[in-house]
Amino acid sequence: MSTMRQRHTKSRRNKRRSHLKLVALNLAVCGKCGQQILPHRACPNCGSFKGREVIDVLKKLDKKERKKKEKELESQEKETKSEGVNMENLSMKA
Repeated sequence: MSTMRQRHTKSRRNKRRSHLKLVALNLAVCGKCGQQILPHRACPNCGSFKGREVIDVLKKLDKKERKKKEKELESQEKETKSEGVNMENLSMKA
């Protein structure tokens, strides 16, 4: 027969488990659409990487989804343009 294993203390168990923790993701912001994405990856929302479009997102969607996505992209572009105009106005007033 084999010998019984010794019981380990709570501190010894906790020391072993000290590295088994969840780590928060370091997310970057897409330069085109502003969504949070994993760094060094193409944006799944707009398909851009480093300021240029590398994936045609609209091509993968069916007709209804494509129209919806086009409207979202247009609204996002209008928001970014209006934010840019507001920033210019603020700098002129100061």
